[in-house]
Amino acid sequence: MSAFDLIVKGGTLPDGTRADIGISGDRIAAVEILPEGMEAREIIDATGDLVSPPFVDPHFHMDATLSYGLPRINASGTLLEGIALWGELKQIVTVDEMVARGLAYCDWAASMGLLAIRSHVDTCDDRLLGVQAMLELRDRVGGYIDLQLVAFPQDGLYRDPTARANTIRALDMGVDVVGGIPHFERTMQDGADSLADLCRIAADRGLMVDIHCDETDDPLSRHIETLAYEAQRFGLQGRVAGSHLTSMHSMDNYYVSKLLPLIAEAGVSAIPNPLINIMLQGRHDSFPKRRGLTRVREMQAHGIRVGWGQDCVLDPWYSLGTGDMLDVAFMGLHVAQMSSPAEMARCFEMVTATNAAIMGLDDLGIAVGRRASLVVLDAGSAIEALRLRPARLAVISKGKVIARSPRGDATLNLPGRPDQFRRRAPKA
Repeated sequence: MSAFDLIVKGGTLPDGTRADIGISGDRIAAVEILPEGMEAREIIDATGDLVSPPFVDPHFHMDATLSYGLPRINASGTLLEGIALWGELKQIVTVDEMVARGLAYCDWAASMGLLAIRSHVDTCDDRLLGVQAMLELRDRVGGYIDLQLVAFPQDGLYRDPTARANTIRALDMGVDVVGGIPHFERTMQDGADSLADLCRIAADRGLMVDIHCDETDDPLSRHIETLAYEAQRFGLQGRVAGSHLTSMHSMDNYYVSKLLPLIAEAGVSAIPNPLINIMLQGRHDSFPKRRGLTRVREMQAHGIRVGWGQDCVLDPWYSLGTGDMLDVAFMGLHVAQMSSPAEMARCFEMVTATNAAIMGLDDLGIAVGRRASLVVLDAGSAIEALRLRPARLAVISKGKVIARSPRGDATLNLPGRPDQFRRRAPKA
């Protein structure tokens, strides 16, 4: 009888240590150097390869994904035209279409080792077709991907006449997280009032909160201050996230020096989305042109939990994307200028362990007793994985191998040179 169902042998963990990982059922049963000859139903040789917890995306829009070009293209490339375009699309889209596109994206995600996604779903539609579609999708992919849903009043909790009632309906239907968009309300006061309302709803229901907060170039959009206050007032510390926070890029430094400790005290997490933030922000600027990424390093220095989000793939707001969270982290480290080895390693952690913590997924991670979900990458370290965005040699979800990819070797036909090579760094 085999000691384990699956052994991932000889891999390098993100912290640089080497270990074998023994898996029994859907749980990690051992993380150590196992004795030679230890048997298992299947053994994956990961010698020299990086073995990581799964990738996690804490900010996405699954109801809109893979819809690029429908019913037209975002000609200006702005956030506001994207919102208007989505308003046109959601009038003609069907549940079946959203489910089909969501399944296709989840195939991409699984192949990339992206095994947990938090998706905002628009509640500004009295039919709640998107909610119906995403709940069905959550059920269909639940065997291999954790899909966490946010009730998101895209057109404003108060600005849209039925958004608040529809958001409550969505939560009653089983949506997991309370969302909002205070900077899109008619006034700053309405935005502040919406945050108090949403945090009260979350506290009453025992739910988490994830707010599209200050996604604007306006330095006077300061709803993150109100969100931090309401998180403390309702005892939601550790359960609240502010997504985007791009106005902080443009804020006065003195005000930010007051703001950062408030966010830290309130236990509010931050989710910047570098691919999308730098594409959409600064569109009203000539030069110098802002890029809108929030103050990642400064927040981390204050002990604020910060994770990278994907946000969009082939939808009204973004015409590119692959579902690879290493692309997100790669762009993020460049724009945030996180170039030291420790900072780059932290960027890898942001799209794995940090994002899992933001989503409350305490069961993920490479440790005995945790869920047996992990990824084997064609890289020797976390930093090399960021540099290469390499093949996922194996993706394991809940103890089962769900995806494999070949190594990224190339064949050369050059005189006097090896006929095969890979882009991994040579050993010192």
